Amino acid sequence: MRGLFSACCVWLVVATSVTAQVSQTHLARLQQALHLSAQQMDAWRAYQSATAPNAQQQAREASAQQMIPQLPTPRRIALMQAVMEDRLAEFRRRSTGVETFYRQLTPDQQRIFDRETSPTASRDPGD
Repeated sequence: MRGLFSACCVWLVVATSVTAQVSQTHLARLQQALHLSAQQMDAWRAYQSATAPNAQQQAREASAQQMIPQLPTPRRIALMQAVMEDRLAEFRRRSTGVETFYRQLTPDQQRIFDRETSPTASRDPGD
């Protein structure tokens, strides 16, 4: 159980830090590549807001990670479950923002978005 929790915590920390590092540079490049029209800019701002890291959630996760070693097993498991549910809710919020923005794009822009946001898209090491 400890190994599973440790793996989940590592994943959460890595996912959060990678998102924060890549976010600003990648968003600027993505916006430039999409050649958004003036009519699409409100959708772009909503997309940026929906996909921005949630500082409150990050703070809750950090607090939970510090509390885990001191808790008895049943409370530890309950806290781990709460963190996972919170993370899932955050993922759903972000995915809804992506889907809403994606529907505002033209087919050509959707192809660019797919290419630029693919996990296999090339990234600069400095991102």
